[in-house]
Amino acid sequence: MYALHMETTDPAFNLALEETLFNTLSPENPGIFLIWRNAPSVIVGCHQNTAEEVNAAYCREHGIAVVRRPTGGGAVYHDLGNVNFSFLVWVEKNRLAGFDEFMRPMVAALRDLGVNAEYTSRNDITVDGRKVAGTAQRRSGQRMLHHGCILVDVDTSVLSEALAADPEKFRSKGVASHRARVANLREFLPKELSFEECMESVVNAMTRRCARNARQLPSWIRNEAEALADTRYRSWEWNWGQSPRFTEKRRRRFSWGRLECLLDVRGGCISGCRLFGDFFALRDIGELENLLTGLRADTPSLREALKGVPVESWFSGADHEELTAFLCGE
Repeated sequence: MYALHMETTDPAFNLALEETLFNTLSPENPGIFLIWRNAPSVIVGCHQNTAEEVNAAYCREHGIAVVRRPTGGGAVYHDLGNVNFSFLVWVEKNRLAGFDEFMRPMVAALRDLGVNAEYTSRNDITVDGRKVAGTAQRRSGQRMLHHGCILVDVDTSVLSEALAADPEKFRSKGVASHRARVANLREFLPKELSFEECMESVVNAMTRRCARNARQLPSWIRNEAEALADTRYRSWEWNWGQSPRFTEKRRRRFSWGRLECLLDVRGGCISGCRLFGDFFALRDIGELENLLTGLRADTPSLREALKGVPVESWFSGADHEELTAFLCGE
């Protein structure tokens, strides 16, 4: 198995590169151990409802990318304090390849650093009962991908905000994340090590355990990955529209009455809308419900679609900006 260390921190490109390498893996390939870091981003599992997992307003405000990965499991926060890794291997036909064979070398690498790491569940690594790494897997024919991230020195305050979606607002058939007690690996490493030394120690230990030599990325692979990043991993359709059907409920009490907005969302777009409350209507509410139906169920798209629409004309005493912000999920 050989190692590829990526310099880019673009999460869309890195996931696209991983998929490109996975799709082009051949029986002759000895296997690839891929290491990279991502700029601040939320990486959502392939079966999840993005809106249900992500604090979208916080992520927009702080420039945090939201990207869906092709493997299962829960949503995770990445920043430059994470070390992300992938094993890409060709496995024998009909052979079951579980998590264990990929987790063992990672645990051994951390123990090389003097950390009392344990493989405590199907896909987690813990230290003193706190999660420092999580992993996920996919298989296609005889190709196997096992990837994950190690929290070395992640900004946990941003992590908690970026993943703080309101669970009362959504009901869906997506797979909800399990929020575990997490810890940074740096807490368990020698205190005198700088951040850069911590990162270097972790990467070197992982590489020693998992790969024999390093290689450069062929230019044609990079080009294919960049094209895939544009068509999939940077697209709203994949990252948000791929979410399973869900309903979103918004409630607010205004000076002119209580308003409840119930949205049915399919493929990331509003397929049905109902507006309820004790307000006094000046026009047929069904007109506004129909106007919202068919729009993308995200704040920027709703803002753009409602630009210039006098939404306050349906409600007696309503303020335009206040009502628009509510309808747009702000």
